[in-house]
Amino acid sequence: MHKSLLIDPEKCTSCLQCEMACSFEHEGVFNPAKSRIKIFEFEHGRRAIPYTCTQCAEAWCLYACPVEAISLNMETGAKEVAEDVCVGCKVCTIACPFGTINYNQDTGKVIKCDLCGGDPQCAAACPTGAITYVDADWTGYDRMREWAQKTHSQPSA
Repeated sequence: MHKSLLIDPEKCTSCLQCEMACSFEHEGVFNPAKSRIKIFEFEHGRRAIPYTCTQCAEAWCLYACPVEAISLNMETGAKEVAEDVCVGCKVCTIACPFGTINYNQDTGKVIKCDLCGGDPQCAAACPTGAITYVDADWTGYDRMREWAQKTHSQPSA
């Protein structure tokens, strides 16, 4: 069974440890701008939500790539970008409905979450448990909708 990242926004303190761990794992530097996971803050910083590629079952990025640089890792279930194949056209960034594929100015290629080969460093670095790596059946669209509805129905302060 595949695993995926489960994000609990209520536990996020916006400490950026996930972004730092990700950038170090993939780029060798502690630089949130080079991270494949991002912290989105809203309500003037009162709420923070980590977000990254959800590894969609119907991955529009994969199908949109004109050079087939994005492929499915059968072991982890991650949709991975082959940097040596990617031409940096950014079509996948347009195809992704969640905006979780980014362009790396340094390489001229796109970057996205690859689940760190099955050991996601964002989850390992999260001190509050806001990001965990769980069986894929425990995550998904229904949970996102449930949380969004809960957030939408709460009074704003």
